[in-house]
Amino acid sequence: MRIVFAGTPEFAATALAALLAAGHAVPLVLCQPDRPAGRGLKLQPSPVKALALQHGLTVAQPRSLRLDGKYPDDARAAQAALLAAGAELMVVAAYGLILPQWVLDLPPLGCLNIHASVLPRWRGAAPIHRAIEAGDTATGITLMQMDAGLDTGDMLRGAHEAITPDDTTATLHDRLAALGGRLVVDGLADLEGLARPADLPHPANLANLARWPHLAQSLTGCGLPHTVQPTEGVSYAHKIDKAEAVIAWTLPAAVIERRVRAFDPFPGASFQLAGETVKLWRARLRPDSHGRPGEVLAAQDGRFTVACGDGALDLLQLQRPGGRRIDAAAWLQARPGLAGRLLLAAD
Repeated sequence: MRIVFAGTPEFAATALAALLAAGHAVPLVLCQPDRPAGRGLKLQPSPVKALALQHGLTVAQPRSLRLDGKYPDDARAAQAALLAAGAELMVVAAYGLILPQWVLDLPPLGCLNIHASVLPRWRGAAPIHRAIEAGDTATGITLMQMDAGLDTGDMLRGAHEAITPDDTTATLHDRLAALGGRLVVDGLADLEGLARPADLPHPANLANLARWPHLAQSLTGCGLPHTVQPTEGVSYAHKIDKAEAVIAWTLPAAVIERRVRAFDPFPGASFQLAGETVKLWRARLRPDSHGRPGEVLAAQDGRFTVACGDGALDLLQLQRPGGRRIDAAAWLQARPGLAGRLLLAAD
């Protein structure tokens, strides 16, 4: 099957790799523009772009796909590339750009999205983070037919994945990425097993783009089993704001511990100590300890315990600016006399 792939981060690269390994033709890859990264802030390609170039695929990096938006030249160039690709289907995974209606209507079989939650729970930008933060015990992957709404399209296939008490966004992300790759390959195998509509037009043969909405088919229209999303159980995974990662010690210890795991690797839960922003990467609940929120209850023999609004936390792995992640024992060796100190959002 000829597929246009749209995605940017590692999650999407895993799906692209699975599609290529399954033998699908990918005449065009869309991803976001290169971003500055690293100490030198040099422009770096995204994981999807890097993988696409390794396989000799054509890559387009429009800043926007809106023909009437801020970058109409980018959108028109992308439109021309999509028409030239002649793909039957677009597969989307964590692309990061909104697909306007003309894009959704363009591939004859529509656009298929790999979403990292069991819809309709956690529609939106940060489903993995929010599932861990909320204390969910399971999540999963949903393959859905894209429509104009925010992750509201019909569900074509799904799978569940347990969330362990030690899972971070990083560890859960990797399992879900692999699951998404397997699921999309299986879903396309189902589609290829169905009879192809006799009047399905080839995109390269369509000269008048205005006709596309009337000619376009869909995965559901081709007979692929699908389920309309229920109206109950809807929740939204709003984009992560760095300000959320600043630890408020007045919150219950259980909430803070979940946020520590949810914000690993980005943006990293943090607090202030002696004028430095300290990242907290691992913590353990200590419900039998109590004190003023932010009070250091213990800081010796490798134990670094801080009181919260309800219960307390053992801080297990920390990182100072410019340093590496180290355990509490090593941290405390260089910082004596912390017991009894009060940690606040701004020390």
